Amino acid sequence: MLTTLKTVYTDTRAADLAWALGREPLPALATLDVELADAKMQLRLLGASHQVLLEEEQGSCSETVACIPGSSTPLPLGVSKRVGEWEYEFAARVETLSRGQFAGRAQELLALVTEHPHGLAGVFPGSPYAFTAMLAQRHEGSVMWRTWHAYPQDGQLVATRTRVGVRMPLPAAL
Repeated sequence: MLTTLKTVYTDTRAADLAWALGREPLPALATLDVELADAKMQLRLLGASHQVLLEEEQGSCSETVACIPGSSTPLPLGVSKRVGEWEYEFAARVETLSRGQFAGRAQELLALVTEHPHGLAGVFPGSPYAFTAMLAQRHEGSVMWRTWHAYPQDGQLVATRTRVGVRMPLPAAL
C-alpha cells in the first residue's frame, strides 16, 4: 500500500533516528493491520518514521525507529535481546548513494513494498524520494519486518531488519 503522508517532512537526517523497544503506540499518519498465522501486527508510519506493534500468544512487542525528542538511544547497528518468550533481533545500516543511485534504489523499494500484500509505504510531501517503507513476513516460525527511511537531501537510505521468534530451548547436555 502506498500513501502520500499529509504532514511536513520532519526527519532531517539519518543521524537523528533513535531506536526504542516497548514504547506505547504513538500517533500514526498511516497504518496497516497484518495477520501472519497467529501473529497480529500493526505497521505504523509516524510523522517521524515508523513503529511496529506485534501481538502473539506469547505476548506483545513494540519497536519504534523515529526522531524521538529527548531520546538518548541512537539507532544501533544491532540488538539481540530476550523479550519475554521471544528472541528479538534488530539490525540497521545507513547507505550513502549518489543522486542517480538514490533515485533508482528509491523507485525499486517503493515498487517492492507497494506491490507486497504486507507492505506499507508513505511518501512525504516535497520529494517523491522522501519516504518511509515497511514490509512484514513470516519465515520459519519467526515474524520479520524490514524498513527503509529515505533522506534524499543527503543521499542516505537507512535500512532496518527485525526478527522476532520464540526462544528455542537450550539443547540437553550430551
